[in-house]
Amino acid sequence: MKTRAVRMYGEMDLRLEEFELPEIKDDEILVKVISDSICMSTYKLVKQGKKHKRAPQNIDTNPIIIGHEFAGDIVKVGKKWQDQFKPGQKFAQQPALNYKGSLASPGYSYEFFGGACTYCIIPQEVMELGCLLPYDGESYFEASLGEPMSCIIGGYHANYHTNKQNYHHAMGTKEGGNILIMGGCGPMGLGAVSYGIQFENRPKKIVVTDVDDAKIERAKEVIPEEGAKAKGVELLYVNTAKMEDPLKELMEISEGHGYDDVFVYVPIKPVAELGDKLLAFDGCMNFFAGPTDNQFKAEINLYNVHYTSSHILGTTGGNTDDLIEANRLAAKGEIEPAVMVTHVGGIDSIIDATKSLPSIPGGKKLTYTQFEMPLTAIEDFERLGTTDPLFKKLSDSCKKHRGLWNAEAEKILFDHFGV
Repeated sequence: MKTRAVRMYGEMDLRLEEFELPEIKDDEILVKVISDSICMSTYKLVKQGKKHKRAPQNIDTNPIIIGHEFAGDIVKVGKKWQDQFKPGQKFAQQPALNYKGSLASPGYSYEFFGGACTYCIIPQEVMELGCLLPYDGESYFEASLGEPMSCIIGGYHANYHTNKQNYHHAMGTKEGGNILIMGGCGPMGLGAVSYGIQFENRPKKIVVTDVDDAKIERAKEVIPEEGAKAKGVELLYVNTAKMEDPLKELMEISEGHGYDDVFVYVPIKPVAELGDKLLAFDGCMNFFAGPTDNQFKAEINLYNVHYTSSHILGTTGGNTDDLIEANRLAAKGEIEPAVMVTHVGGIDSIIDATKSLPSIPGGKKLTYTQFEMPLTAIEDFERLGTTDPLFKKLSDSCKKHRGLWNAEAEKILFDHFGV
């Protein structure tokens, strides 16, 4: 079977090509990819090429398919897995395999397994690890966004608080506490807000910081403070660039208590240091942002580590349980992965979008691989709709959903392009 895929040959060397896939083996599964959202981690891969820890050293002759946040339909199942999977099933997948100590992962390491393609082959280790998951949700894009949501969920579960009586760790963010999400009006930060207001360890207060008024205003539109209040959580968005003394004012917002859980969503030294200063007694700071500089450092207060039990950790990726939780909550409408998405495009938009990802404003870039379409901002749908009936339909649909991408809009695209 032929596939069309975006493949990496080296640093910033991406090519959209058509080629023949081999016949699947008895322990493999052939899938049709429908949606693939673009991750900043893929940009880092493309920037580094062979220097990236997950990239094979022979990519110049055996290129890999990029993309790891993808979903679609199962087409053909090898004999080994026919009792578990059937053709026609929707699937989601967990790319963090860690198979027998290997760093190999879809979108980074495999010649025939990645998301930026029309069809790909899922190798046996994915099924062996339980990382191929049947998906019952209405839309494909929410299954694609299950991977980034699982990273967010993993962060919430990994935070912990201590017990001085027996030293047991209470896992998860502190129930009834204060959460601070720093640099939180980007796509991942908004995912963290969406999850935080319904997490079982529900906080009393979530404070979200940013330095961009436009991003803050969009955040208020897609996750209104009133909606969080209805769920028993006080939600506040603040622009720290407009504060004379961010440390003092953020501490005042916490009513002098500080923050039990701090998530740092931007790899900026002063932001991490401010988060450390704002920790409450037994506070936990999660450095969630992945820096590209392997010597990135910031100062922490070790006096507080000793005397006030503050502690710092970092999480990257989520596990399969996190992905299952993300897909279950999204299918039930309890979280909204759509708050991350600001742009939509086709397979032909992936190369430029990936290479330019840090310079493209907005949040997640969602692509559909079965057709071609320029990468388009959702906020531009209305303007384009004055001359293009497709964008008029997409604009009307998104307006009905607080300006968010949604299952109806996805179906409009599928009907238009005959997917």
